[in-house]
Amino acid sequence: MKYTQRKDAILLLEDGTVFYGKSVVNLEGTAFGEICFNTGMTGYQEIFTDPSYFGQIMVLTNAHIGNYGTAEDEVESSSVKIAGLVCKNFSYTYSRPGADTSLEEFLSKNNTFAISDVDTRALVSHIRDHGAQNAVISTRVNEIEQLSIELASVPSMAGLELASKVSTKEPYFFGDPDSMWKVSVLDLGVKRNILRCLSERGAYLKVFPHDTSFEELSEWGPDGYFVSNGPGDPEPLNEAIATTKEIVDSKKPLFGICLGHQVLALSHGVQTFKMHNGHRGINHPVLNVLTGRGEITSQNHGFAVSKESLEKNDELEITHTHLNDQTVAGIQRKDSAVFSVQYHPEASPGPHDSRYLFDQFIQSLNV
Repeated sequence: MKYTQRKDAILLLEDGTVFYGKSVVNLEGTAFGEICFNTGMTGYQEIFTDPSYFGQIMVLTNAHIGNYGTAEDEVESSSVKIAGLVCKNFSYTYSRPGADTSLEEFLSKNNTFAISDVDTRALVSHIRDHGAQNAVISTRVNEIEQLSIELASVPSMAGLELASKVSTKEPYFFGDPDSMWKVSVLDLGVKRNILRCLSERGAYLKVFPHDTSFEELSEWGPDGYFVSNGPGDPEPLNEAIATTKEIVDSKKPLFGICLGHQVLALSHGVQTFKMHNGHRGINHPVLNVLTGRGEITSQNHGFAVSKESLEKNDELEITHTHLNDQTVAGIQRKDSAVFSVQYHPEASPGPHDSRYLFDQFIQSLNV
């Protein structure tokens, strides 16, 4: 790709702010979504394929993107899930021996529109000050007024149900059928590495669609249940919330991550809320209040559990707290092996600070 072939592009925010850049590939394109930023220095391929990012335009704060290419086994789902990409410097060549192809080819194959040469420092500062909002990236640089009209019709992430867009349509199995334990997974947008972490610890998994009933999850005779991560607002997930409540009432072990954490809270009548700009990165400090130990965590969420609402609940207690803003990062039932965290222990930025959570879940299956 020759730099001279790239087209001029713009990023238009819902509040009318405009940033200018260049298209990454020599294609005309337009993409809409909620804009968010991730502060991770690495892991862009995992970010792009994470179902939790469905419908979002991703801004990466690292100055150079694409320099280590892509590898076939470094994906979290079957396709790119972000709506579009914004970065500062895009590398068309890569130097990692283990890479299969360039990031440019990877994005082109997945028909993902991306722009670069954007002042991402100024953009992220604007998002931090003014909050997450809808945005559009486009090569239609002379149609700002029309793009504004189209952008106004894009629904807000608040109140938006997206789990159904990324969940499996049919149940499937993952892992070794001869494993010691069986776990039913309620798929709200599960990451592949979460399934690997459970399977590696001796669990055979059956992954079910987002709207599966408790009866169907239980017919398989699982030893425990897992409620996955996923995109969008947790409050519209009425079926998943009701199913989670029935799992809790069954007294069987339950582990939830990210959106699954929020769904668990909602199943107990605890409220959630949309954050100003969310937590997205691989350097988020969390305190385990039960042990007093700190963890460096990977996070990706724009909604959170209300601490004030949680403290009024007699059945749940806080197990983890985000040290930057004191938001709730983990909860558990006081009377059973039911727990959840707001972050991603499978991502291991610490590198293995939080992997014990999978061990804790597997150990609970023995009881």
